[in-house]
Amino acid sequence: MTLKARRPDAFSPGRTPPFEETAKESLADAQLRRNLGKATQTIRRKRAAAVGEMPDWEALREAGRALKTRVMRHLDEYLLRLEESVTRAGGTVHWTRDAGEANEIVAGIVKGHGAREVVKVKSIATDEIKLNEHLEREGIKVHETDLAELIIQLAGEESSHILVPAIHKNRAEIRELFLRKLGVEGLSDDPADLTEAARLYLRERFLSAKVGISGANFAVAETGTVCVVESEGNGRMCTTLPEVLVTLMGIEKVIPSWRDFEVFMQLLPRSSTAERMNPYTSFWTGVSEGDGPQEFHLVLLDNGRTNVLEDERGRQALNCIRCSACLNVCPVYERTGGHAYNSVYPGPIGAILTPQLVGIGRDPGPDSLPWASSLCGACYEVCPVKINIPEVLIHLRGKVTRHKQDRGGLSAKLNPENAAMRAMARVFSDPRLYELAQKAARVGQWPLARGGSIRHLPGRLAGWTEVRDLKPVPRQTFREWWRESRGEG
Repeated sequence: MTLKARRPDAFSPGRTPPFEETAKESLADAQLRRNLGKATQTIRRKRAAAVGEMPDWEALREAGRALKTRVMRHLDEYLLRLEESVTRAGGTVHWTRDAGEANEIVAGIVKGHGAREVVKVKSIATDEIKLNEHLEREGIKVHETDLAELIIQLAGEESSHILVPAIHKNRAEIRELFLRKLGVEGLSDDPADLTEAARLYLRERFLSAKVGISGANFAVAETGTVCVVESEGNGRMCTTLPEVLVTLMGIEKVIPSWRDFEVFMQLLPRSSTAERMNPYTSFWTGVSEGDGPQEFHLVLLDNGRTNVLEDERGRQALNCIRCSACLNVCPVYERTGGHAYNSVYPGPIGAILTPQLVGIGRDPGPDSLPWASSLCGACYEVCPVKINIPEVLIHLRGKVTRHKQDRGGLSAKLNPENAAMRAMARVFSDPRLYELAQKAARVGQWPLARGGSIRHLPGRLAGWTEVRDLKPVPRQTFREWWRESRGEG
């Protein structure tokens, strides 16, 4: 099966404000910053302890990176093998190019069984294509069953974290929400009481739903097995109780063989929830008579992913296993939260994935995300599959800048800044030219150097020295000193 890539229609060009605008609103919310700071610091400490137990952690990271890189290199072959395996096990596979096709297929399956309600496992892919909104327009009620997703749904908000969607709320705010929306009387803000209220509310939905909808953490090409990992048990209920199960999966989530879980089942829980293993890890392969759903549909979603795959440097964003470790160490995310990114993929991974899924130049919001970073490198250090996020951020900054130049009628080759950088690259790559440039700079800096520094550069370079000083070229370079000390000069 060949998919013709199209622009993901879940993202509308020109509608999203840039990060620097929305970040200001988040930074002005002191309570939000306190909630985020406390939560991310706690997760960081727990993760460090869980990872510290593993003497072969770096070897596991490298294995995870190698596996995902191999999948991206042969993605078409693994997807075809997955389709064959799922079909052989009694399931049905649907290939979808974008959000519109995926939404129509899922809604058609639900309506085809006469269902007016569905229960749903937490899934970022379904949020990406705005499946809930589409089903609601079709008259189908969607019940989010993950506790944090339920909170977000009841509040009419969007997720602010990949793993902990309601990380921006504290338990007092959740209590007030449950009192208003669930009609629970005498509810305290004790976590056990809040969880019990949600459990009682959801139990009826689990038992009455005809259709369950899930995402997928992994799907095995070799066997057709689909995997969902979660911590509450709601996923197990959604994938076993309904008569029909629909799984929406981004095409990058396929892995070659069952044995590959040996790597990912160690990397994911420790990186995400700081646990040795997930409390609930559900596997299913097609359908089995008298056991679980009797009809299974796997919806494979492109929605811009094949476009990302074309970029040899940017495609490593597709290696992400959605652990959220990069969010929890990011100083920018910790202060602004996820809503400032205006994407279902917030934080460092969102800053490199969202612009590529949308397409550079289509929306000012995603185009601004590569600058939502201090480039400190903490995200790269914790990523369980070694995605070099800082490298991709810089790569995308260049693509956005070049697009703006071309759109403004000034090609990259004619742009003064690019011309200067190309000239510098030529000089820096030739030792003879480099030394001549040093000598010329030593003479030319004379009217600018004062007190051992250059505080003000002329012309368009003045902006650079507004917030920093420049060291002057020394009277004697290291190369000159070296030749002189060896009697060569």
